[in-house]
Amino acid sequence: MAPRDRLAQLGSITASLMVAWAMFQRSFLHGLPNFVLEYHQILPSFIYPYIEIRFNEHTDHLVLRSEAYSAIDNYLSSINSFMHSKGLKANIFQNSLSLSLSMDDGEEIADQFEGVKIWWASGKIRISSAPISLSFRPGSEEKRYYKLTFHKRHRDLILGPYLNGVRKEGKAIKMRNRSRKLYSNAGPYWSHVVFEHPATFQTIAMNPKKKKEIIDDLITFSKAEDFYERVGRAWKRGYLLYGPPGTGKSTMIAAMADLLGYDIYDLELTAVKDNTELRNLLIQTSSKSIIVIEDIDCSLDLTGQRRKKNEKVEAKKDSISRRKLGKEEMDTRAASQVTLSGLLNFIDGIWSACGGERLIVFTTNYVENLDPALIRKGHNLFPKISVLLEETNMTPADVADHLMAKVVLGDATFSLQSLIHGLKTAKEEARLRAEKEARKIQQLVEE
Repeated sequence: MAPRDRLAQLGSITASLMVAWAMFQRSFLHGLPNFVLEYHQILPSFIYPYIEIRFNEHTDHLVLRSEAYSAIDNYLSSINSFMHSKGLKANIFQNSLSLSLSMDDGEEIADQFEGVKIWWASGKIRISSAPISLSFRPGSEEKRYYKLTFHKRHRDLILGPYLNGVRKEGKAIKMRNRSRKLYSNAGPYWSHVVFEHPATFQTIAMNPKKKKEIIDDLITFSKAEDFYERVGRAWKRGYLLYGPPGTGKSTMIAAMADLLGYDIYDLELTAVKDNTELRNLLIQTSSKSIIVIEDIDCSLDLTGQRRKKNEKVEAKKDSISRRKLGKEEMDTRAASQVTLSGLLNFIDGIWSACGGERLIVFTTNYVENLDPALIRKGHNLFPKISVLLEETNMTPADVADHLMAKVVLGDATFSLQSLIHGLKTAKEEARLRAEKEARKIQQLVEE
């Protein structure tokens, strides 16, 4: 082919390509920008179908450490994958009993939950120093974080059960690793020291069968959060330790705290001004704790109007109390306005639901001197249950469900109280339904 013919053919091909490009632009590229704008957030998910969540170590002011970050830090230090991490950081925090290990910056470990794989990574970024009013450290700041990565199809599983489990396990690890505290009250405030009592259930000399019964009861209580929530009861439990001086009541409390890893709040009622101050003290107590009132028969006159009116008995009790307590303690006792009802409102009333996983322990040398309201048994609840059963239409299956608490905790009183609560609720619901039906009938009559 001659050069002139080749040039003509090339020009024809070029012209055809230009026409084709123009048609392509008119038919497709003209609408491409709108397509990109509309679907720019969807397209990346097809390329990278993972969700990333970052948990910062501190709040915006870089002062308070995030509770979520602390829980994750504790949780990650316990999972098996953590041991394969090449870079680790070691710290000993205040009130901690052991060395704390965590991932070094830039490390990543894998975790699994219900067959789903999850990745955790640690990192940090440098930011400019916050204003002096918001930060106590001049210069640049290091902002540490944990990053959680998982596939988007598992969003509900990870954001729900998995992270809830991480939070609970992280808090539990923190409680196990911390040093236990012994609190005492001075007026309306608590102060504490590190509790290092050597007593354990292994060192206590007592009937082996009774010891096992107590240990099983305590462990069952500590693991019964879901049960208490299901039956609508406050997560608490009461113990009364009684016997002559020197029989090991205080040692038993120390062993209970050692077994469960609980703090102890030693409540001195004579130092409490009134019921309001008592309530404020008690709502300050933390979960996983034992609230102790020792020698409750001598702490205060909690019987109020319940006391017998026999003057000879009253005079004898008063004489014994004065000899035991002395003039100074009697003056303090008289100054306190704490009442039995104020104490019972926290133990069994509406304030008992303020906080969870707490044991309340009374001790006394003379159990016969206590008001019956403090040591009531469950069997005297049968007459009340009998009346409620006649007034309420509750199926045998529902009755059995409430009584199942006896199987779980081995506590007949708790079971009977649960049944009474359920009967009262059913009775009230039936009353409301009857009133609603009566109003409907009345409206039809009036029409």
